[in-house]
Amino acid sequence: IFSFLSLKGASLILMLKHYLTKDVFRAGIEVYLHNHNYGTAQSDDLWDSINEITNGTLDVKTIMKTWILHKGFPLVTVVRKGKIISVQQEKFLYRMEPENLTSDASHLWHIPLTYITSRCNFTHCTNAYLLDQKSG
Repeated sequence: IFSFLSLKGASLILMLKHYLTKDVFRAGIEVYLHNHNYGTAQSDDLWDSINEITNGTLDVKTIMKTWILHKGFPLVTVVRKGKIISVQQEKFLYRMEPENLTSDASHLWHIPLTYITSRCNFTHCTNAYLLDQKSG
């Protein structure tokens, strides 16, 4: 179980880094390390430090709490119709068990998505979208 939890945590940090950009993420980590040097900290302290760097334009704490507090993972479906791209999220269920059957609203993640278009390459033109509703 420990290795699975470590994998989920590492994946979340990597997802956040791509969404924020490497420079913003790194600056947030530096603020966090500076503010909590030789002290104790909680996960909210990291999100608050990153929020400082974004000047309040992004609520990293809200995004990450959906990942930390919800069990499991979202399943994101992407559909392309011509130039229109639509995305939808739902809770990924491996087994249909009564405890997994909860309302859709209680299992909405804030999913930072990054993408490129045919006019860009991955290193120079990454776009970002926050899927914080059932579909977008």
